[in-house]
Amino acid sequence: MDIHEYQAKDLLKRFGVQVPRGGIAYSPEQAVYRASELSGDKWVVKAQIHSGARGKAGGVRICATEEEVCDAAAWMLGRKLVTHQTGPQGKLVSRLYVEEATAIAQEIYLGFVMDRKLERVVVVASAQGGMEIEEISANEPESIIRSVVDPAVGMQAFQAREIAFSLGLEPPLIAQAAKTIMGCYALMSDMDANMVEVNPMVVTRAGEIVALDAKISFDDNALYRRPEISELRDKSQEDPRETFAEDRGLSYIGLEGEIGCIVNGAGLAMATLDMIKMAGGDPANFLDVGGGASPERVLMSFQAVLNDPKVEAILVNIFAGINRCDWIAEGVVRAVKELDLDLPIVVRLSGTNVDEGRKLLAESGLAVITADTLAEAADKVVGAWKNARYKEAS
Repeated sequence: MDIHEYQAKDLLKRFGVQVPRGGIAYSPEQAVYRASELSGDKWVVKAQIHSGARGKAGGVRICATEEEVCDAAAWMLGRKLVTHQTGPQGKLVSRLYVEEATAIAQEIYLGFVMDRKLERVVVVASAQGGMEIEEISANEPESIIRSVVDPAVGMQAFQAREIAFSLGLEPPLIAQAAKTIMGCYALMSDMDANMVEVNPMVVTRAGEIVALDAKISFDDNALYRRPEISELRDKSQEDPRETFAEDRGLSYIGLEGEIGCIVNGAGLAMATLDMIKMAGGDPANFLDVGGGASPERVLMSFQAVLNDPKVEAILVNIFAGINRCDWIAEGVVRAVKELDLDLPIVVRLSGTNVDEGRKLLAESGLAVITADTLAEAADKVVGAWKNARYKEAS
């Protein structure tokens, strides 16, 4: 789960990390009021969306007057910002963060990520801040500093100081930088985050270390024990297809194709996507219906898949162990009837109660295409999809 920049900064403050003063705004008038509260002669108006590269899309503006604050807020609010991270659909700006402008002397990249291979938190830092880590890696690979944290003891003060020294900071700044690094790690550890990124962390002209921007992601599986973090979720920033499925306990990832997939088991689901591609089609989603799926759960899976308007055919691929093919078949029949479906549907059943499942489909009188193998099912769904497109075109 991602959170907004202003929420990330609130958390960082709780762990002793210095951030600029600022406030949230939902209208141009409120943005002006926030600027007047902060006083000063320059402010930064930032669109709050779950994406990086906001500045390149016009989502970060430095303003010297309250009129400029008002104009910037009016331009951003209600607009969909498109960045290379959002995709062409962009993300809607419904709130802004207005903060005091910071006089920057140096920009630094600081990130904490979970290395799945090492099973450790890895600190990644660079004196070339203000860019995406991919750009830094490509343009200044020698500037990247990595430090692995032993989970048995956590981040140690000497490690934080080593990173600070490696960044080439002046001696008076070492203690501040080490405190910032320790605070970020404590946040990641104590709040079950799987990524904490401060980019840039800046040295101000006044000689202070400040987190100028922040991005934090949390482990979804740990949210049950972090209700205060769960409350920070902004569903308007999420893929509505994935939100619908997640709220109903389904494992779903939206893709860009036209053939919807309902499968049991993550491995079989991945193989199904591959087979559809090999047959000449494009999968619209990854969906694992889970074990012991009831007819109602199958019906919800169809609803989740059909929330994607691009879906033009559906492949149901079940290898039943804990699942039962007759339950799956009953769910398919209910979905076709209750949702009044008229798009091609291919069903491949195998395993527990397969004969009963196939009999249910055969006796339903519905135009459901059946297949015995995954390869056959992939070929049939792609062929049916292409035929339906041809008929529609002619």
